[in-house]
Amino acid sequence: MSAILWVVFPYVCLTIFVVGHYWRYRYDKFGWTTRSSQLYEDRLLRWGSPLFHFGILAVFLGHVMGLGIPKSWTEAVGISEGLYHFLAVSIGAIAGFGTVVGLAILIYRRRTVGPVFSATTRMDKVMYLFLATVIVLGLVNTVAANIFGHYDYRDGVSVWFRGIFRFDLHPDLMAAAPLSFQLHGLVAMALFALWPFTRLVHVFSAPIGYLTRPYIVYRSRDAQVGTHSPRRGWDDRP
Repeated sequence: MSAILWVVFPYVCLTIFVVGHYWRYRYDKFGWTTRSSQLYEDRLLRWGSPLFHFGILAVFLGHVMGLGIPKSWTEAVGISEGLYHFLAVSIGAIAGFGTVVGLAILIYRRRTVGPVFSATTRMDKVMYLFLATVIVLGLVNTVAANIFGHYDYRDGVSVWFRGIFRFDLHPDLMAAAPLSFQLHGLVAMALFALWPFTRLVHVFSAPIGYLTRPYIVYRSRDAQVGTHSPRRGWDDRP
């Protein structure tokens, strides 16, 4: 059972994530969009969107630090275990709380504003459910593991997660993890499988090209050439 949950299931979800994005980009480019609803309502969006997006960015960077970087590396650069856990609790809790509040505002807006609710698809509802579950479980794990518990996910979950990409599998580590960490991992993997079929694809469409694209050249539709008006009686058109 451990091999199915912590080896087979992650690889199936990540395969769907990669192949699904390729398929979506190849055959549904016009559907590759956030389905923006700003025109319908912007008062709640002005608060909810920045809170959610900046919060989730900080959460992502925290996961890169906690899951992607081994404990020995942070200790080698002088970050002690105590300092690491202090930063994880303080910054992680703030980022997680901001993300939860922002997501709550966006869900409230989507449910209570008529035109926005009408533009909500079934897949949007499923996506919000999985996303909210992943974020809440992650926030609970961040606080509980560092304050109330004694489980060090950097010796368990992190090793398992890195092993997926190195083909150095450790399903036993996840099987021994607390239930909340197991649920967080399973729901997160399921979210990866859903990702290509939701509005979340816009994550890979950041307008980075705007930084380097040339200025737009506006040309006059006037027949006049240059800055001087043509002499009366003369027509410079052929």
